[in-house]
Amino acid sequence: MTKYLVLGSSGQIGAPLVQFLQQHNHKVYTLDIVDDEAEDLRLVNNKLLVKYAVEADFIFFLAFDVGGAKYLSKYQDTFNFIQNNIQIMSNTFEILRRLQKPFIFASSQMSDMNHSTYGLCKAIGERYTNALGGLNVKLWNVYGYEKDLEKSHVITDFILKAIQTGKIDMLTDGREERQLLHVEDCCRALYTLGCEYDRIDKTVDYHLTSFVWTSIMDVAKEVAANYKSVTINPSSAKDLTHAEWRKDPPENILQYWAPTIPLREGIKRVIKEMEK
Repeated sequence: MTKYLVLGSSGQIGAPLVQFLQQHNHKVYTLDIVDDEAEDLRLVNNKLLVKYAVEADFIFFLAFDVGGAKYLSKYQDTFNFIQNNIQIMSNTFEILRRLQKPFIFASSQMSDMNHSTYGLCKAIGERYTNALGGLNVKLWNVYGYEKDLEKSHVITDFILKAIQTGKIDMLTDGREERQLLHVEDCCRALYTLGCEYDRIDKTVDYHLTSFVWTSIMDVAKEVAANYKSVTINPSSAKDLTHAEWRKDPPENILQYWAPTIPLREGIKRVIKEMEK
């Protein structure tokens, strides 16, 4: 039985990952400021972080101040957003350096977007990870059930609008494209990479994605197809968060893992969870 520490354990990916690891009969330590202020990773030499990191065999570094496009658009250029993430990384990477524990850092495909403050913060995390010999994974638009609606992402937003108003009012014209990955596939990938950690090449990044480009308009249509008489109302605005950035990811991850949940099925799963 491997003992895991999940940082950001109550987040959109962290919570399902904790459940996934427990279902595989592993011991899991959790840390998330949402659960207790004592679990705030911005605190220098956080006692719980040190305690659990000492006891854990492997660490998943998912903790970050982040949300969907509307959250990033509002907050990513503010002092608090930048400071939160710099403090989280500085404190956590120092403990990882001190204890020399194996870990995966959850980055983002947005780390390649120089116009994005969030992306730049993730790029700094990748440099820390490289310096410590850890493993970087770049997450591509992971979706699933979300509790924190202030930080919700596009699929959750569309479902809520369909349920509450009977129409999906879009923030953009919907022409921008994304690669979207269901959180269950993401958890399986993280676990697989953790199991392969000692054998895997950690000098390269691994992209966790569906490898399928889908327009946001088509995402809205997939959501609307699950309801009667839902209309879709695109705006005239262009996507500014990604700024029409598009770059195909490398496929080196496919030697260890492949996605299995198509978007249509994934959206139905999220709807089922939300309707509970």
